[in-house]
Amino acid sequence: MTEPIDLRGVAGPAPIWPPASDADTGILASGAASVSPGLPAGGAGDGAPGAAEPLPGESDAAEAAGPEAVGMRDVWRAARARRRALKSEVRRFTVRARRRRAIWLGSIAAVVLVALGSVAAAYSPLFAVETITVAGAQQLDAAAVSDALSSQLGTPLPLVDESAIKAALVAFPLVESYTVEARPPHDLVVRVVERTPIGVIASPAGYTLVDAAGVALSTTQTPAPGRPVLQVTGGTASEAFAAVGHVLRSLPDTIMSQVTEASATTPNDVTLTLGGTGTQIVWGNTDESSNKAVALAAAMTSRPPDTVSRYDVSSPSAVVIQ
Repeated sequence: MTEPIDLRGVAGPAPIWPPASDADTGILASGAASVSPGLPAGGAGDGAPGAAEPLPGESDAAEAAGPEAVGMRDVWRAARARRRALKSEVRRFTVRARRRRAIWLGSIAAVVLVALGSVAAAYSPLFAVETITVAGAQQLDAAAVSDALSSQLGTPLPLVDESAIKAALVAFPLVESYTVEARPPHDLVVRVVERTPIGVIASPAGYTLVDAAGVALSTTQTPAPGRPVLQVTGGTASEAFAAVGHVLRSLPDTIMSQVTEASATTPNDVTLTLGGTGTQIVWGNTDESSNKAVALAAAMTSRPPDTVSRYDVSSPSAVVIQ
């Protein structure tokens, strides 16, 4: 026969709500806390009877608020600090490029200053003309030419008036061309190239000395010594005159000094006459003038003019001596 088992003090299944009265359960000790219907025992779970849980959203708002709210001033201060840091980094990484730029700018400024200083000095009285030298004058009177250019004295070298120099030199027919050279600090050199006279042309006014271009250089009552008399059909503007001028300029000085007359009616029949003997030189046209001059010199050496009445060098490879 089985003995009865006492279940008091042994954990069993949770009580069924609502609980039975003390008399029914027989296990509720006097003084134990009663539990409200529908609420779990222990309340809010923190051991405090009857404590209420926070409403939804209250804990999130408290966390977002933080211990101290951030103001606009703090945002501006942070932005300024960021800009300063960025600028400092940019300067650190571009220091070499800025140094090169500074060197280039300094060099350019130095060059500009030197150039401006040089220009200012050149156009100042420090570089004014004090001396005018005429070079290349043989037939011309250099002193007379220098006096004609005296208006340039006291003028800064870069401001010398070349138009005024040209106007002054036009008065000297012997000047064929010229160049102007400035020699700082105070010298002005004018180099002239004189015209080469080839002979004189007889006219009612006298004997006019002309060059190969037909420019009249001077007029005298008697022929200039050592200059042949030119007898050319058509005057100085003709092709015959140009041919005579070309032939006379191609002659060596030893032969030119013996020529007393040159004549031509066309460019193809230039004829020269040697003074003293009256010997004629038939030149022909201007073709191969240098070869003709060499052939004539050789013929005059082998047969002097006083033994010859005529040299024909119109064909330099076959000289005819009469």
